[in-house]
Amino acid sequence: MLKAHFDQLAAYNHFANTRLYSDAAGLPDDVRKRPIGLFFDSLHGTLNHLLVTDYIWLRRMTGEGPQPERLNQILHEDFAKLRLAREAEDARIIAFVTGLTAVDYDAVLEYRNSTGKLFQQQLAAALTHLFNHQTHHRGQAHAALTILGIAEPASLDLLALQRSAAA
Repeated sequence: MLKAHFDQLAAYNHFANTRLYSDAAGLPDDVRKRPIGLFFDSLHGTLNHLLVTDYIWLRRMTGEGPQPERLNQILHEDFAKLRLAREAEDARIIAFVTGLTAVDYDAVLEYRNSTGKLFQQQLAAALTHLFNHQTHHRGQAHAALTILGIAEPASLDLLALQRSAAA
């Protein structure tokens, strides 16, 4: 059950990011980068933050991948490059998660946070955080699309993926 749950969350993560980026691509670059009061300033800043944190968490889980320096780091100023990096990271997340077995979820990660404090956390809990964090900031980005002029951004509901898979 746990494996099927996380496999679905990995697929949903990719599904929702694809929809979000498709809508964001319809905006001019200066609009995506316009400060609108988000925690990471702009839609572009928020999308970069999500990539940064996925790099950080997947590196903690696999020992591989980029190691950003700051949570607000702009990895890609160019939206097309950011989108390609997002797609590649989503593929990496899917490959990692779908490659896990039922016993892997009980493994304990040991890692240091951005301030150097040491933590231990069960892999299942860390994955739950990774996917929940994505959902949290994608919600902000989805609202940003409306603020920036997209009247009806694509639905990011998990139910949309579940219904499309059932069809």
